[in-house]
Amino acid sequence: MAEAKQNHQYKIGITDWHINSKCDPRAFQLASEFGLDGIQLSYVPTNPECNLIHKEIRQTFLAAAAKYKVEIASMAMGIFNQHPFMTTPDAEKWVTQCMKFMPEFRQKVVLLAFFGKGDIKDKPQMQKLTIERLKRIAPIAEKKGLTLGLETWLNMEDHMRILDAVGSDAVKVFYDTANMHKMGYNVPNEIRWLGKMNAICQIHLKENGNRLGQGKVNFLDVKQALQDINYKDWLIIESAIKNGWRDSAKANGKYVRRLFNNDSLSR
Repeated sequence: MAEAKQNHQYKIGITDWHINSKCDPRAFQLASEFGLDGIQLSYVPTNPECNLIHKEIRQTFLAAAAKYKVEIASMAMGIFNQHPFMTTPDAEKWVTQCMKFMPEFRQKVVLLAFFGKGDIKDKPQMQKLTIERLKRIAPIAEKKGLTLGLETWLNMEDHMRILDAVGSDAVKVFYDTANMHKMGYNVPNEIRWLGKMNAICQIHLKENGNRLGQGKVNFLDVKQALQDINYKDWLIIESAIKNGWRDSAKANGKYVRRLFNNDSLSR
């Protein structure tokens, strides 16, 4: 069993917003240049130029994905950092819209962000409102076989309290290594604990102010923790920028391939 885990080849993606291509088809060309497998694609319903509810706009992204042979790893709704999920009147509608076209993009995870104005840490009332809204839209995700991934400042216990309160397997944690390290949490222990609860949908391999492997997060320990929970989904590079986003993205991709997929060859 241990050897099988070691031999697993992860698909490696990158967030579109950290390669200067937020909700932009150019992200697929860049990911291809960096030797990556996928893009985490932003859904920005307030931007008419890239509102993916329109089929002709979706076709532009699908054409770019096909041309450069780069997948859509997952969707991301960072819009909730400015327009909080728990209080914005259109928030549930936006997530529901996203879920309608996700099957067309052949992926099953959408990240819901809870930072900035959308932060819910140490805010019981905001957490209560979040739970209420998730309860209303989780059944839609269940029927479609989709997952709503919560990315927050919360620790593992608070995450699980929200997941248990919602009571749906369609709501999980989108785990971010740098964010959790910044909060002082034990990242490998959290991954193992949440993983045993089947509570992690995807992973951000992230570092602040440095490239992956050159900062504060111990990614060798992260790799071991992911192996321990038999994690098979995407590894998505976020941030980890030093001396320019383009060179950083190339270096980060090479680092992740070497560490997580035992790939000694440059691409």
